[in-house]
Amino acid sequence: MRFDLVTLNLVLAIAETRSITRAAEREHLALAASSKRLKDLETRLGVQLFERRARGVEPTEAGRALVRHIRSLHAALHALESEVVEFSRGIKGHLRIAANAGAIAEALPADLAAFSREHPQIRISLEDMTSAEVQAAVAEGRADVGVFAPPLADAARLQTWPYRTGALAVVLPSGHALAGQPGGLRFEALLDYDIVGLHIGASVHEQMLQRALERGRTLNARLQVRGFDAIAQLVGEGLGVAVLPAAVAERFARLFPITVRPLDEPWAERRYLLAAQRQEVLPAAVQRFIDRLRQAA
Repeated sequence: MRFDLVTLNLVLAIAETRSITRAAEREHLALAASSKRLKDLETRLGVQLFERRARGVEPTEAGRALVRHIRSLHAALHALESEVVEFSRGIKGHLRIAANAGAIAEALPADLAAFSREHPQIRISLEDMTSAEVQAAVAEGRADVGVFAPPLADAARLQTWPYRTGALAVVLPSGHALAGQPGGLRFEALLDYDIVGLHIGASVHEQMLQRALERGRTLNARLQVRGFDAIAQLVGEGLGVAVLPAAVAERFARLFPITVRPLDEPWAERRYLLAAQRQEVLPAAVQRFIDRLRQAA
């Protein structure tokens, strides 16, 4: 069975305007021709697509199903058009990626490099944001792909996929009282000391704040900065203790006078998620990138 876009667009217009007359005007068709197109389509399909009501026409169950598929087709055609236009400009795509600091420090660089080698004509821009900011940027269309740590705050507008995992560790000044204790450190032991951490909105900070509140304690966030290197330097100068991604902390332990210990808490296990705006068909460059990172993970 063949469908033509003019008739499918007319069906979508009728569903959105609740009127055959207004739909015909919107699609620049004569009313009589529109009515005939709708009738012919219903005859071919063998179902009624719309019911006439006092306030206009309403799609039947079959009509609503057809409208869903028409919208999906529109999304696919838009993605097709976008990709073809990119080829005409000599560019296969431009990916705007937003990621939190942990993902950038722990996982993304190698995966970005591998993707760039495989798709040299896809331009990539990367912006460092908090996990909350990443989700907002993707949901609002300011970024194409996001990488962040849970919780997921906007499931209605975002679709997500598992990416990589990591772990959190405690960072102490060399010679600190907790540095000599065997095994991992419990978070509660850190609450007696000043905390050096990231700014409000960063996933690690929000985790620590929540855990402190659960224990009826106050998080002594003495210094809040942007950047893991600044945290490591401040801890090395004895200005407090910190919680950082373990892989990052171990790298900084070779540069600054700090001691790294495991964080003995269930929430020390970190999961990173990939996110894209919820839509029927993802743009080709976005789909390729997400597939590559999922494969790498």
